[in-house]
Amino acid sequence: MEIFPDRESLAEAAAEALSDALSGPGPNSLVVTGGTSPGPVYDRLSALDLDWANVTVTLSDDRWVDPASADSNERLVRERLLTGRAVAARFLPLKGHGASPEEDALAVESNLRVLTPWSAVLLGMGEDGHIASLFPNDPDLAARLDPGDERLCVGVGMSGLPPYVARITLTARALLTARLVVLLITGGAKRALVERVLADPACSPPVATILRQNRVPVRCLWAA
Repeated sequence: MEIFPDRESLAEAAAEALSDALSGPGPNSLVVTGGTSPGPVYDRLSALDLDWANVTVTLSDDRWVDPASADSNERLVRERLLTGRAVAARFLPLKGHGASPEEDALAVESNLRVLTPWSAVLLGMGEDGHIASLFPNDPDLAARLDPGDERLCVGVGMSGLPPYVARITLTARALLTARLVVLLITGGAKRALVERVLADPACSPPVATILRQNRVPVRCLWAA
């Protein structure tokens, strides 16, 4: 775990890591996340002089709501990342026009597969250890965390956390088909959970699938 003195330094480090990952010969692809922590990262990243025209951005997960909704991760990304210099990037949304989250997940699957391996994946983590929309209380969690599962994207029923809406999420297989994963965490409770996962094999929330594998480099960045 890399520890930073404040959230501003954390955002700078995350933006630098993602910038480095996107600086190689294109085309490049970037998976990003929702929530409150990544906004400052997106503000910094969008201002950088990268070859954005050769970058495709997509989401680790999204709520199955109208993209204009305040609950939409797509809205956050459009407002905070796909602006400034990054307006030239291509965006692949997860929410489509299907009749269900699973229908949208199936529709976007082939487009996601073309973009892998991702140049980088940016993830957050909940205090329950969930990543993307892979929640501990999901009855289908084992399949969705299985790196050998064929699916890259699946529909999810209502989560155990607000807002209580259906979602679309990338699977662990998709998240780990990457050259770099950056895990952004803040606060004492999340740091304590990551430390438990790293120290205790019996502690196995969804984030353990990312932290305990050795296929993909993971940078775990933390600030209070």
